[in-house]
Amino acid sequence: MHRNIPKIVFAIAILIASSSLSAESLRAYRWVDSEGVTHYGDRVPPEYAGTKLSVLNEQGVQVNSIDGTKSPEQLAEEERERQIRAEQIRKRDEALLRDRVLLSTYLSVDEIEALRDRRMELVEGQMRVIQIYLDNLREKLIKLERESQRFSPYSSDPNARPIDEKLARELSDTLDSIMLYEKNLAKTRREHNTLQAKFASDITRFEDLHSLN
Repeated sequence: MHRNIPKIVFAIAILIASSSLSAESLRAYRWVDSEGVTHYGDRVPPEYAGTKLSVLNEQGVQVNSIDGTKSPEQLAEEERERQIRAEQIRKRDEALLRDRVLLSTYLSVDEIEALRDRRMELVEGQMRVIQIYLDNLREKLIKLERESQRFSPYSSDPNARPIDEKLARELSDTLDSIMLYEKNLAKTRREHNTLQAKFASDITRFEDLHSLN
């Protein structure tokens, strides 16, 4: 049974046959071919077995659907959408958890600000210590560079002696230490900015949550 007929005609034919056929045997299918033509039938031709099918009851009403074989592009798009949904759920759950922790940790904005000030003071203290080390190292480097000017290859005197190995090593070590402390200072500054932004966000969110109550 395979005809291009309107749904109403097909439904009438199904009703006429229902006196001698069980509900299960009256199950029929609807599908669309590559040219956009809709087909009905109680059996699906092999060439359409991989297409999306609508399952119809004896009244010609859709009661189920069967997905067709999906292309690699369709499967990839479904996977992309699944990952997007999973990421949205993860972010939502994380936000809910942050809200619960925020409300259970603090009773007021003053408490948040007090903790912020203590944490910021610690980080700022670290920055001051690193800066002191850097200043001392830079002063030391200036002295070492002045001393090295008496030796080759830094001296303009063609008869100058080669730089002492100990002095050369000290110059190199001082430069390495300066670079290391500069990196540590930059990292600590980033931590300071991140911490400041986090507490500002927590205060805003805490106020928003309380305004909803």
